[in-house]
Amino acid sequence: MTGDPDVVICRTPAARGLWSGVGLGAAGVVVAALGTVYGGPDVLWLTGGASFALIGLVSLHLVTARVSADARGLRSRTLLRRWSVPWHEVAELRIRLTRRNGSRGGQIRRVGVLLRDGHSRTLPLPVATGPYELDVFQEELAALRALHQRHGTGVPESAAVPVVSDRTAGRGWAGAAVLWCVGLLVGAGVAAAFVSDTAADQRAWRAAVPCTAATPVAERRECLTYTSAVIARTDPNRPKKSSWVYFTDGRPFRRLEVPVEAADGFHAGDKVQLTFWRGEVRVVTGSRYVWHRHVPNAGTLAVMSALAALAAGYPGALTLQRLRGRRLPDDEVLPSALPFAVPLGGTALWLVPLCYLHPTTLLASPATITWAVAGTLGTAALLTWAWRETRVRPASPLDKAELAVELPELDGEVFVSARFLEHTDYNPYGFGTHIALGDGPPAVTPGPGRFAARRIPVERLTVKAVRRARGGDGDTVPGDWHIAELDDGGRPVRLAAAPDDLTRVLRELTAVREREAS
Repeated sequence: MTGDPDVVICRTPAARGLWSGVGLGAAGVVVAALGTVYGGPDVLWLTGGASFALIGLVSLHLVTARVSADARGLRSRTLLRRWSVPWHEVAELRIRLTRRNGSRGGQIRRVGVLLRDGHSRTLPLPVATGPYELDVFQEELAALRALHQRHGTGVPESAAVPVVSDRTAGRGWAGAAVLWCVGLLVGAGVAAAFVSDTAADQRAWRAAVPCTAATPVAERRECLTYTSAVIARTDPNRPKKSSWVYFTDGRPFRRLEVPVEAADGFHAGDKVQLTFWRGEVRVVTGSRYVWHRHVPNAGTLAVMSALAALAAGYPGALTLQRLRGRRLPDDEVLPSALPFAVPLGGTALWLVPLCYLHPTTLLASPATITWAVAGTLGTAALLTWAWRETRVRPASPLDKAELAVELPELDGEVFVSARFLEHTDYNPYGFGTHIALGDGPPAVTPGPGRFAARRIPVERLTVKAVRRARGGDGDTVPGDWHIAELDDGGRPVRLAAAPDDLTRVLRELTAVREREAS
């Protein structure tokens, strides 16, 4: 920042520490290079050099980042890229909110630039990675917005800064969701492709009989042959290493890989019989322990394919929600896709048993056909419900005539799930989660009860507008709730609730106010 209101310069804080990181990275690379030259190529030297190089590059990228603005426009500079734009091409400055990986509720705030051609860009600075940086971030953002309002064209003077997060319509295409969906569907297809061959192998193993002297040589792979052996020693390894059984004199071969339970079950000197099928040991039979090689189950493979396909449904639902909200303002919160988890779970209840019991004959009998049709109808009903629950309900502002509708007095108390988003005398520190209506005056309560209730001063409140939830309303507001903007004696406050509940609360508050005024 500078003292000139027409010049704003944003630099990375703690530049001295970052330059130290650059020096450390350069020194580490030099040491690793010298070690490689004089000591020969070594994995330790190469790994250390790459790590120090990464530290140095990241530090250099951060310390060279710079954003400046003046009457001519906005300029951004990083280690590898420079970008500038005049103010008349900038439509809006907004906050880009992303979650920080590996932290609980940690959020990173950056400044997003929306251009008049519809494209957007995120500036490297200013940035706030925690509450201790928030004041500086807000100050620099306010300075940039002031420059934009002075030198831009057709810029509305609005006190509210649009906030675009991963819950809002302007977050962009859910690229990760699409990749997860495609990847899971590909995995489901690959697993399904092996179901038929696995089922054939399973049937052949169950039908295999011992070879006889009359069995042709060409067909001996498909029948069972037996060989005796003596165990020399066992080598059980836990938990992820291979376990081995060794045979005396290396006959019929030196060793056999087995699970750790089999290595513990056999002992040195045990006489065992090996059963061969299709050129590999399928069974090792001893006097105290019998080991069977795991035979892939077609039903298990079909279940894995079905579960992967169902798991792909949720990222698909996220993408669908993005499509349904593409016409919304960028900072409006999209309804959650969680209701689609209900039809996915319901489908698993009937599809998984069907795939396990009939992996290759899903539609081969009247019973399985009836099973599949009934399950499909149930899934369709649940999908219809989920579609309705996740629809975007536009906020319909209530005019004074609608709010002033005469309401009958409530018979008993009703506790509506709703919350004021501002800290007020009747909602200290945002403790309220419900609003009590009915017996007694309307009050904010921390739950469905009158304990610690705070009376709502309805005589001070005036309804200004009703709108959908936005990114700036916080993560505690569900995406399908609406927001009532109220005037509390000259102070703006927000009341959040589900659309029908919000209408009920506003009408009740207005009715109580009218009764107290008369």
